[in-house]
Amino acid sequence: MSRGYQPEDHLDPRVSSEGREANAGGPPKTDEVREQASNHAPQSPGRASDRPGVHTRETRTVHELRGRTYRLRSSEIATLVELGKFRAVAREDLAELVYDGNNDRVRPDVENLLRQGLVEMKSIPHEEMGSRKLLTLTKNGHRFLMQTQSAGKGQAIYHGFIKPREAHHDADLYRLYQKAAAKIASQGGRNLRVVLDCELKKHLYRDLAKLGEDRNSADWKHAVAEKHGLQVVRGKIPVPDVRIEYETCDGELARVHLELATTHYRGRDLAEKVRAGFSLYAHADDVAKLKRILHQRELAAEILSL
Repeated sequence: MSRGYQPEDHLDPRVSSEGREANAGGPPKTDEVREQASNHAPQSPGRASDRPGVHTRETRTVHELRGRTYRLRSSEIATLVELGKFRAVAREDLAELVYDGNNDRVRPDVENLLRQGLVEMKSIPHEEMGSRKLLTLTKNGHRFLMQTQSAGKGQAIYHGFIKPREAHHDADLYRLYQKAAAKIASQGGRNLRVVLDCELKKHLYRDLAKLGEDRNSADWKHAVAEKHGLQVVRGKIPVPDVRIEYETCDGELARVHLELATTHYRGRDLAEKVRAGFSLYAHADDVAKLKRILHQRELAAEILSL
């Protein structure tokens, strides 16, 4: 479910680190903290040693940042990064997809992050699934990742809850991402970077605005779309919910565009996503209906179930 793509959308209410927090004030990081952050920085998902839930119980390392002291395991730092990439993640998904269903591991990690004020957890109502517990970074959690550079170069980080519907949407994208990331990792992909729609829109609309009167020119619009790895479909530039950028096993740079489709999609909207080359995912209960819509429009596309 893309959040639409009107030009004003680049003023996204979600607070992103990208382009702003990287040069935030505060005391410089010590060499010791730099080394610790490097040691704890998470790699691409897929390899067991990179995932929080499979580490043996380790002693927490002390981090001194901006007059605050944090005691964290590498698994807890990796969890902070996962939350920051998507803004909101369901606790049950974190336990299942990152900690391999090991509640004895996820419980103390989450409790420690909550206790130190690095994450916040809320039970947020959902119109179809009922309430579910979602986790997000706090300002301190966001600051910690930026100061220690734990998320990796170029990875935008978000924090704080927003509207319930969008919070659940962000959490759903995390499950979608995990499915796609596992497939990429199985093919030898590494160094994955997550780009949400709001980040793509910001750069896309900035370049479109620079065109001025040439903004509606088909040639210029195609040039801007190509610059951002997107396509023009019937005069519009569709933006995916998530882009994953990664390195292939041959060292080539690659990307995949992911869209979370719902039964609220009109046939025209769904067709637009297919023609843009997006990989479509949907909740299991929605797949059959969406496939019927594609069949009616004589479009051949796979819809993967979450």
